[in-house]
Amino acid sequence: MIVLPGGTFRMGTDAADGFPEDDEGPVREVTVGAFAIDARAVTNERFAEFADATGYQTDAERFGWSYVFAKFLPGPVRKASPRPEGTPWWCGVSGAYWRHPEGPGTGVEDRCNHPAVHISWHDAAAYCEWAGKRLPTEAEWEYAARGGLDQARYPWGDELTPGGEHRCNIWQGRFPVTDLAEDGYSGTAPADAYEPNGFGLYNTSGNVWEWCADWFKPGMAARAMRGGSYLCHESYCNRYRVAARTANTPDSSSGNLGFRCVADL
Repeated sequence: MIVLPGGTFRMGTDAADGFPEDDEGPVREVTVGAFAIDARAVTNERFAEFADATGYQTDAERFGWSYVFAKFLPGPVRKASPRPEGTPWWCGVSGAYWRHPEGPGTGVEDRCNHPAVHISWHDAAAYCEWAGKRLPTEAEWEYAARGGLDQARYPWGDELTPGGEHRCNIWQGRFPVTDLAEDGYSGTAPADAYEPNGFGLYNTSGNVWEWCADWFKPGMAARAMRGGSYLCHESYCNRYRVAARTANTPDSSSGNLGFRCVADL
């Protein structure tokens, strides 16, 4: 974990490429106290230690299925799996959960250092309790993700690919048909891929969405998520910007949803 001193920073954005309906703005000064935060998202290796020690079953295991990106599936599984009407690139795959991210017959043996996915908010909170930690507030998450930069679009600055260098794991190509994987990855990347931000945090843009402690909006039964994922693209999501936010119900899981922890000092 990385110890951060806390302080006052400018949270949110009023930029034209933001989403006002997500309450990204207005820009406001927010003060956070000192805390420690994981440099990386919780990996499959770490989550396995928790599950093996406690016998914990995730929401996806209890439900018997989770959402997998359709392009990762063989034809017969893709054809047999139901899809949400509004987001048909997702398939509800029976038997998909963190140990079997694309369903039965798949595994994480070669992805031990990748973020654990198919993790619901409930699952993330249970891991945090076991580890003696907690989920970050949105203010803590954004303060840490900015890495000391003021109002930059990304954790490293305002340009997505400075000098032509890819700094995060997102979608290149035409979503959801063709991912050119120019950033080196199709699907999750190792939790410490790319250069860390100014505070030493990895992948606070792209790779996997990360749960936060906060409810998304008053009266809405959904928890906030931050950071975007490997499926984010300017034409579809554009929520790999550091001020961007979205939400999901606390029992939801998918192949691009993970978390990192914080601890009080």
